[in-house]
Amino acid sequence: MHLGQRAFVMGAWGEQQNVGVGLLLADGNAEFTEAVGLTMDGSGFGLGTRSRRYAAIIEDGLVTALFRRAWRRLVVSSADAVLAAL
Repeated sequence: MHLGQRAFVMGAWGEQQNVGVGLLLADGNAEFTEAVGLTMDGSGFGLGTRSRRYAAIIEDGLVTALFRRAWRRLVVSSADAVLAAL
């Protein structure tokens, strides 16, 4: 994964949401997601390998906080939770 690149979808989403802080990154090959153990098998739904929902704070290429969403509970990885940790 090249941290200097943003996927077009993430860039457009950030602009639409007026995200003015940080850099939004996509993990199209799930390399980071696999490295932190947050992949899931969605093949039963026709989706293949997918990412569980999470948010991360990354400083100088080092993960300083990882917010893993509990099943059906967005609170842990919500924008408010991440912003409060900054």
